[in-house]
Amino acid sequence: MDFTRRRMRLGDILVEQDVITQEQLMEALPAAKSAGKRLGEWLVESGVTTEVKIAKALQYQLGYKYVDLGSIQIDEDVVKLVKGDILRKHLMIPYEYDPRNPNVIRVAMVDPMDIMAIDDVEIITNLQVEPVVATTTAVMAALDKYYGNEEANAMAEQYAAERGFSDDEEISEEDAKDDNSPIVVLVRTMIEQAARQGASDIHIEALENKVRVRYRIDGALYNRLEYDIKMLPAIVARIKIIGGMDISEKRKPQDGRITLAVDRNEYDIRVNILPTVHGEKVVMRLASKKALNREKKMLGFEDAEMAKFDRILKHPHGIMLVTGPTGSGKSTTLYTALSELNTEDVNIVTVEDPVEANVDGVNQVHVNPKVDLTFASALRAILRQDPDIIMIGEIRDNETADIAVKAAITGHLVVSTLHTNSAASTVTRLEDMGIEDYLIADSVVGIIAQRLVRRLCPECKKKVDLKEISPEDLKILDVKEGEQVTIFDKVGCPACNNTGYKGRIGIYEIMEVTKGLAHIIANHGNAEEIKEFALSEGMNTLSMACGIKVKKGITSMSELRRIVYEA
Repeated sequence: MDFTRRRMRLGDILVEQDVITQEQLMEALPAAKSAGKRLGEWLVESGVTTEVKIAKALQYQLGYKYVDLGSIQIDEDVVKLVKGDILRKHLMIPYEYDPRNPNVIRVAMVDPMDIMAIDDVEIITNLQVEPVVATTTAVMAALDKYYGNEEANAMAEQYAAERGFSDDEEISEEDAKDDNSPIVVLVRTMIEQAARQGASDIHIEALENKVRVRYRIDGALYNRLEYDIKMLPAIVARIKIIGGMDISEKRKPQDGRITLAVDRNEYDIRVNILPTVHGEKVVMRLASKKALNREKKMLGFEDAEMAKFDRILKHPHGIMLVTGPTGSGKSTTLYTALSELNTEDVNIVTVEDPVEANVDGVNQVHVNPKVDLTFASALRAILRQDPDIIMIGEIRDNETADIAVKAAITGHLVVSTLHTNSAASTVTRLEDMGIEDYLIADSVVGIIAQRLVRRLCPECKKKVDLKEISPEDLKILDVKEGEQVTIFDKVGCPACNNTGYKGRIGIYEIMEVTKGLAHIIANHGNAEEIKEFALSEGMNTLSMACGIKVKKGITSMSELRRIVYEA
């Protein structure tokens, strides 16, 4: 590649490729400089363009190759060529030797025209660099994957060397607050790695002689890091500081909350600390605020399910309930419903614990039991606020349930969640809360029970011979005689971190409360009778909904078996 092409500025390329206008470039250059950020980084953060559009513009304009780092396994000898801190500084990562010339190393770069970065790597490796375009997110994720553990362990070793260890030594509050101290960098790195890997939870566990760190990814826990047990007090102290907890209290459980931005995505992190035999255990639940605001077509509804969902939301008043265990995607479904209903001619008020994502145009209330602002007391106040639609984060007791039912009957649309296993059992749960059958029949317009199942990795999933599937599994799958189905199973590859799965999708049991169903509920029908009638009207159970996803090659038989036993 000739020197003049490498000297072209990113801004000029983006203008030439119609990614941004000249006016946008003139505004962006001084703004990025004053913010101390690269031009591309500032443009993406400001919503002017996307990482992929920038990468594609560089590819087309300069003839660079584009690489998807997520689908590549980088050899260990390539990883050892350059230290991670240098690569992070330049946002780049070597990923393979040129097969035709072993003296050329291909390097994925966010800015392939960064001559200083190329020179640095060429001097360190004594190899010629072939720049290849990649997005910032992909490069950061790859750096975490291949260098993250080494960097985190280096921080732990630096902390140990600076302070030394004794069994009764505690970290000072000043150390836990110092942004440049190794322990602060270690905790921040741990959270950033988890966020980039798509983890929903971080578990920091005190074992007998070590600290184990595990990430929950797509519903399963994976070991990621291990430290000396003497690191635990420092790690926990730092988390307590940023989570707003009492650093001196070690005898009882504590709850906290952290807000942190990772790669331009804001995360709301709920923290719980629990004293155990070997020390305090920390669990951090990560919730991306962007992830909650999804389009409904991204949730995984089949066409018939989408039609039912839309019909339920069209009701001017009544209760729509979303049910399922913790971590089944209920909040995402609720926020999707709110976004659908959020027009300028309606007044929407929510009461949540906590408010998980800010929604423009919606009045959101965060409960605070310390000042007697409970779900019930907030609901009473909300009913005097002339609401059209009320969202209740969770119906937890009979007082909240009673107010919700009365609000629905008096002309409001109420959306909320309950912890039940199926749509039909939700009716009996409301009865257990003291709500009369006839009031449930009059107020509830729809119940959605849901779960999340893991998606098979599209890069490596393999077809399964139907002869290998047991008669019991075929029965669960509801394969009719003569029906032609194709079933896939997991394998594992670099794109999915060798798990065989990549991401999750919702499955839904949607029960519309029709006149016939309302009649059964009002006449004291039990859960089984309610379920049978709903099935006769075309409802799919959770296992039937999961079976559809298996037959479409989206998920596996093992996920279906889990759903059958859960539901």
